[in-house]
Amino acid sequence: MDLPAHDVDVAIVGAGPVGCALALLLARVAPHPQRIALVGRAAPAARGGDGAADPRTLAVNHGSRVLLEQLDAWPAVAASIETVHVSQRGRLGRTLIRHEELGVPRLGSVAGYDALLSAMTRAVAASPVRFIEAQKPEVHRGAQAAGIDLGQERLSCGIVVQSDGSRPAGLHRDYGQEAVLACVRAERPQRGWAYERFTNEGPLALLPHPAGDGLYSLVWCCTPQHARQLRDMGPAEFAAALQQRYGDRLGRLSLAGERHVFPLSLHAGPTLPGPRTVAIGNAAQTLHPVAGQGLNLGLRDAAQLAQALAPWLLRPQSDPASLLRRFAEGRRADRWLTAGITDLLPRVFATRLPPVEHACGLALLALDLSAGLRLPLARHLMQGLRG
Repeated sequence: MDLPAHDVDVAIVGAGPVGCALALLLARVAPHPQRIALVGRAAPAARGGDGAADPRTLAVNHGSRVLLEQLDAWPAVAASIETVHVSQRGRLGRTLIRHEELGVPRLGSVAGYDALLSAMTRAVAASPVRFIEAQKPEVHRGAQAAGIDLGQERLSCGIVVQSDGSRPAGLHRDYGQEAVLACVRAERPQRGWAYERFTNEGPLALLPHPAGDGLYSLVWCCTPQHARQLRDMGPAEFAAALQQRYGDRLGRLSLAGERHVFPLSLHAGPTLPGPRTVAIGNAAQTLHPVAGQGLNLGLRDAAQLAQALAPWLLRPQSDPASLLRRFAEGRRADRWLTAGITDLLPRVFATRLPPVEHACGLALLALDLSAGLRLPLARHLMQGLRG
């Protein structure tokens, strides 16, 4: 049975990278793309550049970069990751993952958050998608329609997709870690190499920085007390602490920008939080930054949701419930496997138990020696499980 027409067929709440990607994907499969709405805050560039620059860089795997390039939503400047070096501080064992053994031009790329979001926002602006600026849109769910309160107006929607905003209610884990983000300069940089070094406080990653050769994006996960100490140190003291923790593989390290601290936790909730409502991206799960999987998982959510909604968009007055259930079932394995990997790694390497640390070192050595063990994990981190 057909239901009454809505103001829009699909409304996406959250204009971050995942929401923008879904809007662009739906615009390509919808017979009436002007009935797709993207609701949220405009990107800083669209607001005239007000507010501080976002300090984050994003690790975008090969599969995600291919998707964004197809959507004409890839930034002009990014740094390639061709080799990943994984090690554990103070223990034997390390693993190298190289792009050649996976048959791809690169394992991934590193882009500035603002640069990536600006490229995606420009692509949305050039599409027929309707953008609605809203600071705090409120979602209402119903069996026959969903709605979004926009202050003076309520938008009636066939389906509401929540892509960011409040963290999902459900599984929660506090890691007792915070991430110190900074840009650092290396005396002996290795072009195209990224480093993930596990310590007994949490992982420390150095990723090629899009701003230029010799620069690395640092993500240093440690206890909250240590993170605040690192934030407040002088530049020379901070560089010495980083050198002591990381080692001299890249030569002398020096601070090349401001430091920022972010708390780390796991949140994972239902894909279908209510009737005619779907959660993807950060509204469905927020992950530990180890291995840089959060954005990539969200982009896979968006790609598969657009594919799932394509037949419904031909008859948007029909009931989408069974279609949404199939989508949720299809995403379950990828979501929980990726969340499981990123949840286990920072905890198991930070137990401070020597037998466990030795076992982790042996596991890294086994991965390095056996392509049969290493490549399936590398492929998942590069492209995930795709239905």
